[in-house]
Amino acid sequence: MNAYFRRELADYVEYHRDRWNCAMHVLGIVFLFLGAVLPFSFWRVPVLGAHLPLAVILALPVLTYWLLLDAALGLAIVGAATLLLSTAVMIVNHTSAAGVWWIAAVLIGVGVALQIIGHQVFERRQPALMDNPTHLLLGPMFVMAKLFIALGFRHDLAVIIEQGSKRSRPIHQPGHR
Repeated sequence: MNAYFRRELADYVEYHRDRWNCAMHVLGIVFLFLGAVLPFSFWRVPVLGAHLPLAVILALPVLTYWLLLDAALGLAIVGAATLLLSTAVMIVNHTSAAGVWWIAAVLIGVGVALQIIGHQVFERRQPALMDNPTHLLLGPMFVMAKLFIALGFRHDLAVIIEQGSKRSRPIHQPGHR
């Protein structure tokens, strides 16, 4: 893990202290990624004798970025992205063009709604990307880091995430836990 990722993750944690907000981010990020790559899975581009979906080619820069931030988390995200890109191709192969666009719109709408609800209802704070647009790309790394920690791996990440969570807890309305 490089120093840049450490700093960015520590800052990102400040906006994601509530467990329900984090849970909504897991679903929201998956829906947003799938919704974003789905329309680009229609087109195939010849690359080294193979015909890859344009979605794969467009995802490569961000997948490379995640690998550079942290190799282990990046590889896990590449694995998850491979499943989601494969899902997008299956949807494209079994759905009409109008259906694909409709599904993409619903996935993106629900993904954004989950992020907004998580921040407004549970976190009571604006999303991190409002203060730092690069945080849009940190969401998947944060979610994967939380998964690694839950599985008992990456104690170095646990220290960063737990410090941020302990610094300041969100204030909840009565009835919220």
